[in-house]
Amino acid sequence: MNNNKSRNNMHNNSRNNNNTILQPKKQCLFCLEKERSADYKDPQTLRRFINQRAKIVQPKRTGACAKHQRQVASAIKRARFMGLLPYISK
Repeated sequence: MNNNKSRNNMHNNSRNNNNTILQPKKQCLFCLEKERSADYKDPQTLRRFINQRAKIVQPKRTGACAKHQRQVASAIKRARFMGLLPYISK
């Protein structure tokens, strides 16, 4: 029984190593290119912000700032309503 406890402690300690590689923070696409905006008439740009199941991707993955993530979300919803983007994938 004591062996199991020591194994568990060793296993837990190995998980808590801080050997993770830190990646640089993603930059917002719209902040980098000032002339570009989230527009519902541009489905090619909006496709970068939806996944294969046609769900809106979180800003942690896309790197969009809060302001532009809100604009992207509303632009995707407008494009879906107009039929430029799918509501669901097939």
